[in-house]
Amino acid sequence: MKKAQAHGFRKVQIELEHCSTCKGKAVVQGVFYELICSECNGSGWVMARSQLVLPTDELVTQLSLRLQQAQREIEVLQRGPSTSGPAKYYQQSNRRGAGGSNFTGD
Repeated sequence: MKKAQAHGFRKVQIELEHCSTCKGKAVVQGVFYELICSECNGSGWVMARSQLVLPTDELVTQLSLRLQQAQREIEVLQRGPSTSGPAKYYQQSNRRGAGGSNFTGD
């Protein structure tokens, strides 16, 4: 027997965008002081395209997913470029040039 794929056990990342009213700042300027944005419930984020407000517990989960993705991207960028293929040939010294310098054939 084949095992059925378990759908619904992974949280789906919802596309978010900045609130169009507060521009992602979570507050709007009142007459005398700043007020919490009523369009996004003071979060600064709404669902993309539909502009619907997420419930607080779902918003926390979605922001955590975005933060984890951003941290993974930062880690990849901090590791630096991986040299492989032709780039590796140009980075290492092959001592084939004049005086033992690098010769790339360009």
